[in-house]
Amino acid sequence: LSLNEIRTRAAAFVNAWQDRVAQAREEADAQTFEAEFLDIFGVSRKQIAIFEYRVPLGGQRGYIDLFWKGHILIEMKTPGKYLQKAYEQAKTYANALPAKDLPYGILICDFENFHYYDLTKDTSGEPTLYAFTLAELPQKIDLFSYLAGYRDVELKEADPVNIEAAELMGKLHDRLKDIGYSGHQLEMYLVRLLFCLFADDTGIFDKHKIFLKYIIERTNVDGSDLAMHIERIFDTLNTYKKPARAMLAI
Repeated sequence: LSLNEIRTRAAAFVNAWQDRVAQAREEADAQTFEAEFLDIFGVSRKQIAIFEYRVPLGGQRGYIDLFWKGHILIEMKTPGKYLQKAYEQAKTYANALPAKDLPYGILICDFENFHYYDLTKDTSGEPTLYAFTLAELPQKIDLFSYLAGYRDVELKEADPVNIEAAELMGKLHDRLKDIGYSGHQLEMYLVRLLFCLFADDTGIFDKHKIFLKYIIERTNVDGSDLAMHIERIFDTLNTYKKPARAMLAI
């Protein structure tokens, strides 16, 4: 689902529940509320989440209202109940879970008020709390976008070696263009060359650094025959290899 569609679904969810909040009860309405909340993100509760998930707590047992392993833990309360106490209870449940099942966040809700604790943004030993109302849910769907499969991407500074390699490829592009290569022919040549360098570096070729070794050992130092040898390599890579069964049949 697109984020716009999710936001539209969230607005419909709000419209459906805003007049029912005052009469909502934890025991009677919680499961319907939770299932419809997940449906906002295109998620079928029956396929991925469990109501009343049992958690062993020493010699006792606790029950999570709704639990989707590795994603979210939800505790529902009747309107007007103290949400902080519910969070303390949910945190106890979370601490009893195996590490592989820990959710991204804990949602405490009394149908009208949402307290979402983001466990991925832990500050000073405590998760980040986002508190908002039912009416504000469409503006807060980014907090739960991971339920629909979205993930934050951490952008890291480029490796200096990769920057240098890109600059060298750029210079090669300009030089080849100066001597007559252009358009598709030029781009194809660079893509094939880049593949050889990548395959040489990552082990796609059977022997490690075989491309580099060939260039060093088989070409003239002044580079006068380099283009000819690269063309031979490309021709070899373009040669069709018959499947083993076909060769045996012959």
